[in-house]
Amino acid sequence: MSDGSGVSGGVEREYGRRGSMPRSWFVLLGLLALNGVYQLTRSTSLPAWVKPAMAALTVLLVVCGVRHHRRARTFVGAEGIAVRLGVGVRRRAWHQVYDIRVEANPYRNGMFQPQQLTYLYDTDGRRMLLPHLDDLQLEAVNTEVTELRAVVARHRGMAWDRRPEVEARILRRAGHRRAWWRAYAGAFVVFFGMLAVLIIQLITGEQPRPALLLLCIPLASFAALAAFLNWRWESQVPPHLRET
Repeated sequence: MSDGSGVSGGVEREYGRRGSMPRSWFVLLGLLALNGVYQLTRSTSLPAWVKPAMAALTVLLVVCGVRHHRRARTFVGAEGIAVRLGVGVRRRAWHQVYDIRVEANPYRNGMFQPQQLTYLYDTDGRRMLLPHLDDLQLEAVNTEVTELRAVVARHRGMAWDRRPEVEARILRRAGHRRAWWRAYAGAFVVFFGMLAVLIIQLITGEQPRPALLLLCIPLASFAALAAFLNWRWESQVPPHLRET
């Protein structure tokens, strides 16, 4: 069986979005589009390449968001679990699945955001989000995940058992994810700080340097923060939990 996206093998369960996108999202996208048109049409002293680059980036983000909204699915089949994203498919065979867990969404910020998300953890400690296995799409997400664990055990031929070495890998990767996320957040703070500096330069009539302020400095700050935070986390991991 195939759905045209590379997912095959007799799909037993499929989890997708139920219902249409909330109207508030369309209003937000409309406001962002109007602001983008205004920013692109007003006259500034920025170099000629800045406006086309901003327009291309905006279009790319919108296309990626719409494509993910339409395509994202979680498939459970005879060969394992597959996640179809906006671009590409991620798979885990049954022998690679360690556990499936429901976790609180740390980035929920409104009624249209799920409070609980479902993640698959493989035997290497890697985490994979299972789209639409959440309390926004399912009334009883914990019950559904319990049933899904039973499906995993049936295909794998053994029930779930806690494995300390895998738990250590999960903990270690979680620390590095936090480090990367904080590096991204720090780089965004630097970006908006540099954007404010650029606006001040334009107002005061100074020669603007957008490539330096909006690209070079934020990227350099991201690289420095990522290296420092990952090193700091790795230095706190006990030696017996470190992998060669």
